Amino acid sequence: MKGSSQSLKPPQQLWLISLLIGLLGWSCSAARHWLLQSNAYDLGLFDQWAWLVSQGLPPMSSMEGVHLLADHGAWWLYLGGALYTIQPSLQWLLASQALALSCTAIPIWMLAAQARLPTRLCWLACLLWWLQPVVFNSNLFDFHPEVWGMPVLALALWAERADRPWLWMTLLLTLLGFRDGLLLVIAGLAIEQAWLRRWRWSTAATVLSGGWLLMLSRWLYPWLRDGEGPKAAGQMFGHLSGSPVQVLNSLDWLGGASYLLLLALPCGVLWRRNSFPVLLIGLPLVVVNLLSASSSYRTLVHHYSLPLAVIAVVAAIDGLAAGERQGRSLSYRHRFLVAGWAVLCWLALAKPWFFTGPYLERLGMRQDVTEAIRLVPPEARVLSTSYLAPQLSQRQWIAFPKKSFDAPLKASHWTVLLLNPDDAGWGSAKTVQKELLNQAHRNGWDCRKWSSGLELCLAPGEARAHPLRNE
Repeated sequence: MKGSSQSLKPPQQLWLISLLIGLLGWSCSAARHWLLQSNAYDLGLFDQWAWLVSQGLPPMSSMEGVHLLADHGAWWLYLGGALYTIQPSLQWLLASQALALSCTAIPIWMLAAQARLPTRLCWLACLLWWLQPVVFNSNLFDFHPEVWGMPVLALALWAERADRPWLWMTLLLTLLGFRDGLLLVIAGLAIEQAWLRRWRWSTAATVLSGGWLLMLSRWLYPWLRDGEGPKAAGQMFGHLSGSPVQVLNSLDWLGGASYLLLLALPCGVLWRRNSFPVLLIGLPLVVVNLLSASSSYRTLVHHYSLPLAVIAVVAAIDGLAAGERQGRSLSYRHRFLVAGWAVLCWLALAKPWFFTGPYLERLGMRQDVTEAIRLVPPEARVLSTSYLAPQLSQRQWIAFPKKSFDAPLKASHWTVLLLNPDDAGWGSAKTVQKELLNQAHRNGWDCRKWSSGLELCLAPGEARAHPLRNE
């Protein structure tokens, strides 16, 4: 459905509320980080890349051994590096992520006004966005640059409906710089435009998404990865081998059905027949998420479904617009029920209650961690747990000992260990960390241990320059 290109200007109250919600989201993600619940993947990873860019150093991750652009082709991360030149702090990432999510409501308002919805329903559309469970959960789940692209995606939908092709193409090109996976959304736009028989628009989106995929897989990734192509493809779809029957048996049918239900739950009640074209935009992304080997692609906890939340809300706007045209505007009672249902879905599927339990599990370790980090030399090569890596990631060398880690410590280049075998963290194991600490003791490293189980060990050369004081 096409609306007038002369959309109502978003009111000042919307900007203020978006800012306040953004600040609230930032405070939640900053609190989670302070409570030692953030991880090497992905906050530590992106923090290190941004810091390296700000220092003029090659942006090569010591955790993954890959260039910034070889991860997801996210060239917008260089903007993060520019911000780090002002003040090197991962709070830039957390704050910008929270504000991008909250301010997506502004182009959502523009889309609702463009569809000629009355002001009360424009506010309802914004509320539906803010109450999307995946929005809150993505804000908490470390940092991912594609989150920056959500207001761009919503504005691109507005530009298409306003028949502004150059702005639309510019926004789509911008979108590709946040993450390679967003080319699936652009491929979905091509499908939507083909459905609407807008062949030039469809062709443009097809060429753009296909061309970007070829450029990344045939040139950029092989160039930066010594000839290797996209590693995510093998990780996601390596299980889809064998006969068609074997492939079908390997799929998570129950999980997929539950995932589709959860996607539709918050605002699917407002979808109508004219919502179908915009829902087609999500088709490629939904298919990829359903086929992925990892179940994390089929939850509302991670960021993988975030573009689908934008699409779901815009589909609801189209459904509301259809009702308005047919003289079936939502009454106050029905608006209250829709908003109430969205609140119930948010309470059931968002994770604010993690702050009352799971996120407090390491609170008792906080003081020990602060003291230990103060003793870590700034130029040291640190091997730590996954949840301490983002506390120390503004350096050239930082990693966490994975379960597969078996290199002799004496032969490695690491000069500092900061481990806690009793709380090994994600991707590691107690046995791996205990063996590393035992090697450090045998090799004459200077070590200090705290009552929480946290232990800091410095290699002999590092300890001579920065001796630990066991006071």
